[in-house]
Amino acid sequence: MSTSLWIGLGLSLVAGMMAGNCMLPSKFVKRWQWENMWFLFTLVSLVVAPGLLTALTVNGAAGLYASIPARDYALPFLFGFGWGIAQVLFGLSIARLGLALGYAVIIGLGALLGTLVPIVFQRPGVLATSKGALILGGVAVMVSGIAVSGKAGRIREQSTRAGANPTAGSAYVTALAIAILCGVLAPMLNFSLAFGQEIAAAAVLRGTSAANAAYAVWPVALLGGLIPNLGYSIYLLNKNQTWDRFKTPFPDAWFPALMGILWMGAVAVYGTAAAYLGDLGTSVGWGLFQIFMIITANLSGMLTGEWKAAPSRSLVLLRIGLGLLAVATVLMAMGNR
Repeated sequence: MSTSLWIGLGLSLVAGMMAGNCMLPSKFVKRWQWENMWFLFTLVSLVVAPGLLTALTVNGAAGLYASIPARDYALPFLFGFGWGIAQVLFGLSIARLGLALGYAVIIGLGALLGTLVPIVFQRPGVLATSKGALILGGVAVMVSGIAVSGKAGRIREQSTRAGANPTAGSAYVTALAIAILCGVLAPMLNFSLAFGQEIAAAAVLRGTSAANAAYAVWPVALLGGLIPNLGYSIYLLNKNQTWDRFKTPFPDAWFPALMGILWMGAVAVYGTAAAYLGDLGTSVGWGLFQIFMIITANLSGMLTGEWKAAPSRSLVLLRIGLGLLAVATVLMAMGNR
């Protein structure tokens, strides 16, 4: 395999590790409510961090954005807005379905669509080749691994919530529908990058390196995502009358700020990884990013004691699921050679 492919794989791993741990600091928030935490997380991850990264990596950013036709902004912004709605729906889905089943549905759909849609619309001929067969095989194994991991988590949750009333009937159908909608919208962040290549190309023409060109796309996409995330946070702050929690910001403020840095760092590194992975980077790269994120999140959960009292069956299924994700990584890497 080429050097650029190894670099792309390595960066995908780093991005997945950062994304898989980006919510971990939320466990240490004591006094702030969810909306306080999400408000600051949104500002850091969608405004401050991408703005700084763009200023540091994109050559002549102000002139670049002024020179780009308005039509080139439309798709990245709209896809970013759709992803922002998914972020809001994610919390509702997890609250109603539980972490394991919610993750299995949302991440599974997001990984599937985020990998296949760019390649179908931009490089459909690849699917009829041997490389396409390897990628499709990797996607199938990836979704299977996510499903098995989700089943393992579901068993663990049921064992720790014995006696609790599960979501049932029409409420379950509604919760599942929300999760499916979230899964459909979640990969739109990747679509912003895939269909925002005119902006990236314009950045390269102005002297930005190809590896850093994605940094010119993210502010446009994340501006779209900012609207629903910030709007929902403000709605909850008003509804729950929790604005006064900001009067005592520390130490709680450090944790959502760190979450925002980790999350935006993951997105930024993924964008660079996609560039190194070549023409199929926004397809294969997204799949690898999701795989490494899920593996990292589960391993972090094990290290922090989340699986300590889990039934042995769930641990066996978790190992099988992680093994399938590892196989999917190999297949997709081979397909991207």
